[in-house]
Amino acid sequence: MTHWTTIVAPEHLAAALGQPGLALVDCRHALADADAGEREWRASHLPGAGHARLDRDLSDHRKPPSQGRHPLPDAGDFNRTLARLGITPASQVVAYDAGDGSMAAARLWWLLRLMGHARVAVLDGGVAAWRGLGLAMESTAPRIGPGHYAGRFDASAIAAADDVAARLGEAPGWLLDARAPERFRGDVEPLDPVAGHIPGALNRPFAANLDSGRLRSPGELRAAFQALIGERAPADVVLSCGSGVTACHNLLAMAHAGLDGARVYAGSWSGWVSDASRPVARGG
Repeated sequence: MTHWTTIVAPEHLAAALGQPGLALVDCRHALADADAGEREWRASHLPGAGHARLDRDLSDHRKPPSQGRHPLPDAGDFNRTLARLGITPASQVVAYDAGDGSMAAARLWWLLRLMGHARVAVLDGGVAAWRGLGLAMESTAPRIGPGHYAGRFDASAIAAADDVAARLGEAPGWLLDARAPERFRGDVEPLDPVAGHIPGALNRPFAANLDSGRLRSPGELRAAFQALIGERAPADVVLSCGSGVTACHNLLAMAHAGLDGARVYAGSWSGWVSDASRPVARGG
């Protein structure tokens, strides 16, 4: 029986296809075209994979701007999504996206972990790595039997704006921002109304976790994150990004490195700047 909890190599997943309890979820998403991921899934996907849409299934846009651009879904709605995808608490889930896992396979991985689901992993390298090895894709609609889920999100594993605000005076290393350096510095801001970052945050672009689209080794990742967080326990670290999506990639990388237990600030930068009274920092 498989027990993948962070990432799985394409070769290992290919060898396990057809095993009972294995559920594949296509999470491809493009920020510039919200329909692109689902179109790509309908055209071609890994054998038996269902699709989870970031804006519909992994977020709840009925929530206010204070919750960020990708607010967390309600637990009941997410349970129904999991059931539609054939997932039960006993399933080995593998999420994948177009490539590195940041959009939005790591988000599904995090949401399942918030429900206490341990057997969930991200396909290392995503569709790009799978196709690069010449592995099978299919275009027919998958036959997915109904699943069942009745989980609840562990609120203690989610950081809120008040948690972040209460720690602004701490020495850097407790808050890591996954955005690209130019967005972190505030040089550009293509998505949110204010440029910059939360005071005291350090920049750890999620792209630094990767080597040719695949996650770096646990040893490399551990050294890189410990250089930022110092002697802090992972549970004392908060991860953010623009909207709570790519921060999950840093969470995945830390878990793969044996630094499990950090919390994601779900609202992230977009939620932080929804309140004009909150401080903003710019520069390196």
